[in-house]
Amino acid sequence: MKFFVAPRFRVLPLLFVTVLALGACDSDADPDAKSASGSGPSVIAPGEPGGENRTLSAEEAAEQRAEDDSPNSADVTYARTMIEHHAQALEMTGLVPDRAKSTSVKRLADRIAAAQGPEITSMRGWLTAQGKDETGETHDHAAMPGMATEAQLKKLRAAKGAAFDELFLTLMITHHEGAITMATEVKSQGNNIQIEEMADDVVAQQTSEISRMRDLL
Repeated sequence: MKFFVAPRFRVLPLLFVTVLALGACDSDADPDAKSASGSGPSVIAPGEPGGENRTLSAEEAAEQRAEDDSPNSADVTYARTMIEHHAQALEMTGLVPDRAKSTSVKRLADRIAAAQGPEITSMRGWLTAQGKDETGETHDHAAMPGMATEAQLKKLRAAKGAAFDELFLTLMITHHEGAITMATEVKSQGNNIQIEEMADDVVAQQTSEISRMRDLL
């Protein structure tokens, strides 16, 4: 994936905590309660990694988002944690050739590996381009959405044939659902266009694969 993305105007991320509902309901409220610019409700803008959040007017936030897609802490955390998340998916697909019975499961595992391997490479490249290391703070694997436990992986390694196929599909569906959760969160919390586009790819690809896996169960 290319590391240069032409600037473009986009909708302000959802996690910018807007007070739109309040603005719609308080037409009789004190006008001083509006943002300092007098142009509407304020939003909370996540800061750079390690920095503090800032309060901006809706117009200021929209202008800044359109002109500046500098990564924030959510973008960096997403890249680091999704590398780990994808790595477990590759560990699971690596078990398929010697254990699976279904040709369809084998083909599906090949598709997953073919997509997630390059995505790991892209996220590593993105971190390097931002001057960030891959590990950063230590993450609790169990806290990541959809991650299989060591006990589940041990059971998967011991399974064969149809039993393996069923367990693999069950665990991978959960794993994909977790990745979609992570991607959806960074789309609302992050600020970087390239990370958002990576997250879009994850949502589209893995939603489709979940549908295929459910059909195979």
